[in-house]
Amino acid sequence: MGHTYTRHFDLETKQHELLGLDLGEGAPRRALVLGLSLYALWTGALLLLFGFPSKITFTLYFLPPLITTVYGTQRSRIVERRWNITRWSIGIRYLVLGHRPIINAGRRAASRGEWISRRARWAGKAEILVESPLGPLVERWLGADESAPPGAGAPIRLAARPRLYGPDAVVKAYGRKAMQHRGSA
Repeated sequence: MGHTYTRHFDLETKQHELLGLDLGEGAPRRALVLGLSLYALWTGALLLLFGFPSKITFTLYFLPPLITTVYGTQRSRIVERRWNITRWSIGIRYLVLGHRPIINAGRRAASRGEWISRRARWAGKAEILVESPLGPLVERWLGADESAPPGAGAPIRLAARPRLYGPDAVVKAYGRKAMQHRGSA
């Protein structure tokens, strides 16, 4: 799928009829596919674990995929091109798996010491999780408390000095370039 740079070209196909039921102005097809997929996964898992729902537990089988689909397929307020569910997935992936830095445009893979530790990624949430009944398990999963990754050196100091050239210097440089071209011709 390509990038949508303007909302004018963000064309979404809609489903106007489903199993003989008229959907009016139509529902976005991608949202329907996502909702059906979530519903199949969620309900399938619950059926395997707990069996068929009763009148009381039917809401637990039906409502979470519906809420996730409705709020997940809305446009994100932070990154307008993404759905909320995309942002949630990226956030969960970052918290669980982490972030691997790209070094020199991907020419070298980051070593394990250059990754951001779980404890650093979970920041303020770690203390709450450690105080929970699952504290020892969470503490072991978060790993050691590290302030800086091992192998990281001192910060690099840059001593760049910007130069500002006025129009007279530009004309002078252009004049030199023109003279060089005339001499070579």
